Amino acid sequence: MSSAPPSTVCVIIVNYNGGELVQSAIDHLKKQSHPPDEVIIVDNASADGSADRLDLNGLASARLIRLDENVGFAKANNIAAQQAKSDWLALLNPDALAQRDWTAKLLEATERHPDVCMFASTQLDAADPSILDGAGDCYFFLGIPWRGGFGRPAEELPEEGECFSPCGASALYRKDIFLEAGGFDDSYFCYCEDVDLGFRLRLLGHRCIFIPDAVVHHYGSAITGRYSDFTVHLGTRNRLRAYLTNMPLLPLILTLPGHVLANLYLYLRTIGKPHCRAMRRGLMDGVGMMPTILKRRKIVQKERRASTVSILKSLSWNPLRLHSRKAHVRVTGTPQQIPAA
Repeated sequence: MSSAPPSTVCVIIVNYNGGELVQSAIDHLKKQSHPPDEVIIVDNASADGSADRLDLNGLASARLIRLDENVGFAKANNIAAQQAKSDWLALLNPDALAQRDWTAKLLEATERHPDVCMFASTQLDAADPSILDGAGDCYFFLGIPWRGGFGRPAEELPEEGECFSPCGASALYRKDIFLEAGGFDDSYFCYCEDVDLGFRLRLLGHRCIFIPDAVVHHYGSAITGRYSDFTVHLGTRNRLRAYLTNMPLLPLILTLPGHVLANLYLYLRTIGKPHCRAMRRGLMDGVGMMPTILKRRKIVQKERRASTVSILKSLSWNPLRLHSRKAHVRVTGTPQQIPAA
């Protein structure tokens, strides 16, 4: 009996005024020890000429999709996913530089975990690789997500194990499952769309595995700004939406007072600071979308196959871990070392 053919992977990059960073991301893909089978760059109507200057020579089946308007990170990735022919979708931010064996390590992980449909990468701070930019996304039980390990020393890199969901800056999804789940929610535009999708996939019974030796160096919000009004507004709005849409009913009832208090605390911390108004707008927009959220929730919860207990086990319950942004990966096996660049 012949063995199954090797899995194929399509790398998707969504560009919006990425400047020279997007070409650097592409150049790192050209050096992959396992070259991607496809590369799709979706340009969200960039005005900086970055799409015009792209050099895709040396990348098999690489193509550029130009959009007439900025439709956001979520919808642009969905457009590329619909056109991809590969088995797996590897999402890569235009400000993320993939280490030489990134795609190889991710595909090796799919063989070790044939029942898993989403994988998270190690993200190191591109400006200072001794600092973690992320080790999978985490989800506090009161409805607050965070990027695991963000800003922590790289020595704290967890071993391979299960995390809540992958960060969309360097995520791997099985294409058929991604599409069956409807991909990202277009209306999120950007921010928390990856947490929302990860939560929905968990409700369908899927898990996420963090792969420590699949490494990218990430500049982190180099295009939109890490703490701009834009990121604070959409991040706040979408955080509220993801919680109200996906949390199973009993935990939702029990945690809703705590969720309200947590958001009030986060808001009060911004009073007198530059982004206070942006956070207030995000909270008001989230509340204002309640009819849409409830309609979406009805669909998501009706499709749920995972037990409430399994969902609760995937959450973080330690407020100190949230406060310090430590990674939350349930690990097995031997400690991992960050590969040399």
